Amino acid sequence: MKLLSVLLVGATLCFGAVDINKADKAQLMEIKGVGEAKANAILEYRKEHKCFKTVEEIKNVKGFGVKFLEKNKSNLEASSCKK
Repeated sequence: MKLLSVLLVGATLCFGAVDINKADKAQLMEIKGVGEAKANAILEYRKEHKCFKTVEEIKNVKGFGVKFLEKNKSNLEASSCKK
């Protein structure tokens, strides 16, 4: 089951951007430069703020800055959400 999950996450990254408002921990960890701690930080931010309004808002999460965004912006998306 884990192998299937990894394959699905890998396919998502090949064919589309990771939605930082909907991705689970495993999907977030597939983003270049995101390990378990950073994935948890994203999930915690979502829990506290409901969602990211834009991809750029990820810079508000501890451990994420301009360089991270420059390297990964094309692989990220922030779906609309209701606050």
